Amino acid sequence: MIILKSKEEVAKIAKASRIVAESLEALRAYLKPGMTTKELDQFVEKQIRERGGIPAFKGYRDYPATICISVNEEVVHGIPSDKVIKEGDIVGLDLGAIYDGFYGDSAVTVAVGEIQPEAKRLIQVTEASLYAGIEQAREGSRLSDISHAVQSHVEQAGFSVVTDFVGHGIGRSLHEEPQVPNFGPPGRGPRLREGMVLAIEPMVNMGKPAVRVLDDHWTAVTADGSLSAHFEHTIAITKEGPVILSKL
Repeated sequence: MIILKSKEEVAKIAKASRIVAESLEALRAYLKPGMTTKELDQFVEKQIRERGGIPAFKGYRDYPATICISVNEEVVHGIPSDKVIKEGDIVGLDLGAIYDGFYGDSAVTVAVGEIQPEAKRLIQVTEASLYAGIEQAREGSRLSDISHAVQSHVEQAGFSVVTDFVGHGIGRSLHEEPQVPNFGPPGRGPRLREGMVLAIEPMVNMGKPAVRVLDDHWTAVTADGSLSAHFEHTIAITKEGPVILSKL
């Protein structure tokens, strides 16, 4: 069941999402080559708590950390560890927070120093595909209009969309209905209505779309070892159009 949110509830999701956005921005400024992903996790947990939020991922289905940090060929759900961030890496940062019982969720992929031109293009295309999807998140459109816009943008650039993981509704729970795939034909699925709040999150591979999950049961990597990028925003559907709640 898709839960429509009141304006008061959307405002609370917006507050949680702003905590995420501010914490991610602080983390981006803090991140340097030579740091471990565990150091980054500890830093960003402090950022969330200082802003009055609660880490949304920590303990969720027994996930052991505050943030998912996915490096290079890691697609999503990378567990912070003693892994050292190096110059030339691309790093996916996926973060959630709870505020007053409501969730916010966002992700970015960042370059560490100078990266290869094709890696830079992968990041740019993935972020642009997110905004192509958001542009379709309008009252009266179909859910799959979002999905189709993401996939079309990615594939026109010569990259591939991950199909094993999808976006989702968000509110009092981190994952609510509906699922929001990043692939599929337009004009299908439920009509979008004012009060829907969605986390749209394309994951894009430089190579083939297939992924596999490592023995930690969390970290997903590209099956062919190619680079992967991930962007996400929490958005609200309003009569005036989509509103990005997790953007500063």
